Amino acid sequence: MTFSFTEGHSDPTVQPVPASVVRQVDAADTTLSNPRRAVVSIGANLGNRLETLQGAIDALEDTPGVRVKAVSPVYETEPWGVEPGSQPSYFNAVVVLKTTLPPSSLLERAHAVEEAFHRVREERWGARTLDVDIVAYADVVSDDPVLTLPHPRAHERAFVLVPWHDVEPEAQLPGRGPVAALLDDITRTGVAPRKDLELRLPE
Repeated sequence: MTFSFTEGHSDPTVQPVPASVVRQVDAADTTLSNPRRAVVSIGANLGNRLETLQGAIDALEDTPGVRVKAVSPVYETEPWGVEPGSQPSYFNAVVVLKTTLPPSSLLERAHAVEEAFHRVREERWGARTLDVDIVAYADVVSDDPVLTLPHPRAHERAFVLVPWHDVEPEAQLPGRGPVAALLDDITRTGVAPRKDLELRLPE
């Protein structure tokens, strides 16, 4: 799958993390020695939503020190935090990774992938071509304002928990407990499976 970028600008997915980190992970890339598990939520409600989500998955797989291990089914969801009908619906999915990148570098990569698909950050909960959020990284619990782990609102978002539960029924959200139990406490209204659509694992 090929994506075009504005002429005169480099592809931001080519070198999204510091060169020193790339050198470190390249050495372990063939075996991903001592990798950590990370859970990433992806969503899009502008443009070709399915193609964008697949492109994001492929870009994550192309990252040195990252391997995509599982991809959830696709869900169509109502936009979060805005008036009903004010935005197009989202396609959402969850991706499970194994990675040797530290959380800060994985976040840089997530932002670079968003930028590659022309994500614009102008308003909170605004419509977007692509959203890539780190939901959890290993068992890390951190209140770092740059990257709070786990994601501070993941426990109340059905569009994250439902697809995550599909691929990891026994999953635990660090500091919050089993995903299955968290799902019992929230509504799934507005989160609809799209069984006619499928995202593939990178080859």
